[in-house]
Amino acid sequence: MFEYKFVQIDLKQGIVKATPKEDYHEIIKEHAEKGWRLVQIFAPGTAAAGAAANFELIFEKDVK
Repeated sequence: MFEYKFVQIDLKQGIVKATPKEDYHEIIKEHAEKGWRLVQIFAPGTAAAGAAANFELIFEKDVK
């Protein structure tokens, strides 16, 4: 059985592209050190023209 954790990263909307407000590389490394495994990065289309306003890092960990 697995436990799941969802970490939302908000995006700064620019004229041409959006950039993360946090360093998601560091978030992934920190979670990996605690036994979490990155499963997926999910970006729901919720802003103008279907662009993502945020994305979620989805982690899993084996529950023993």
